[in-house]
Amino acid sequence: MELRHLEYFLAVAEELNFTRAARRLHVVQSGVSASVRALERDLDAKLFDRTSKKVVLTEAGAALLPEARRAVEAANAARDAVARSQGGLTGSVSIGTLSVHSLVDLPALFAEYHVAHPGVRLRLVVAPSGSAGLAESLLQGSLDVAFLALPGPHPGLNVKRLTSTPMVAVLPAAHPLAARDEVDLRDLAGADFIDSPAGYGNRMVVDERMETLGLRRRVVIEVPDVVTAPAFVRGGLGVAVIPAFAAPSDVQDSTLRVLDIAGPPLMWETGIATASHGRFPPAVRALLPLVENHVHAPARRDRYIG
Repeated sequence: MELRHLEYFLAVAEELNFTRAARRLHVVQSGVSASVRALERDLDAKLFDRTSKKVVLTEAGAALLPEARRAVEAANAARDAVARSQGGLTGSVSIGTLSVHSLVDLPALFAEYHVAHPGVRLRLVVAPSGSAGLAESLLQGSLDVAFLALPGPHPGLNVKRLTSTPMVAVLPAAHPLAARDEVDLRDLAGADFIDSPAGYGNRMVVDERMETLGLRRRVVIEVPDVVTAPAFVRGGLGVAVIPAFAAPSDVQDSTLRVLDIAGPPLMWETGIATASHGRFPPAVRALLPLVENHVHAPARRDRYIG
């Protein structure tokens, strides 16, 4: 039984798809299939039931799964120990982030990591297509780690939540609803919206809530940098629903009104994500425990504008 066979088995077990497992492992699908067959021969047991439509673990496969995880984790720990004994970590880590990510102090995080592991090169990639693009890059293996804001389930990813920020509505002060303390999204359904492009986490949160309410909306201006949305609202071009940290905080600004959203809390959640196959070099694993040391408290909005 080879460690590689266990790693390939885990990838298939987590994806329940040989093609996706091969993509994550950066090997051809036939190599994954051959490794699984070799493992089945070694164990004299069938590990997956395969049909043209789905792949499922057998009883033997389900029994092997936790043991395979422990074996692979132990092997990774052994690699880490050897790397440390040879004078420190080397290699590189590719890290994806959003265009605006003020909730994690990335320079301080990278500085702490660099002091501890000067032999590792850190490569920061800003997502041109939001959290959805970051997630796809993780799945394809072009990123090792990503800071993202992806609502709902995360197939193929391990995501650890870092912050949770309420969404608020930003309206022109002259808007008919501006005198309220909170606004219902149903009352804004007919308005023009300023929002991030499709694929950005804050856009997904609002789209999903509108869909739940059976509503459709018009997004007339898309801004990759969410903190610029209030400027377009100020210009009378529409309304915006954005994370509270991006809302204006100048109480002397009488041109805008920032309102709470009525109903169940509408939250923008950030997290740090990795692909769930778990095959990470020591340089990547050394970064993850440091992240929480540099998370800022989520923005709080204690007063309204206008």
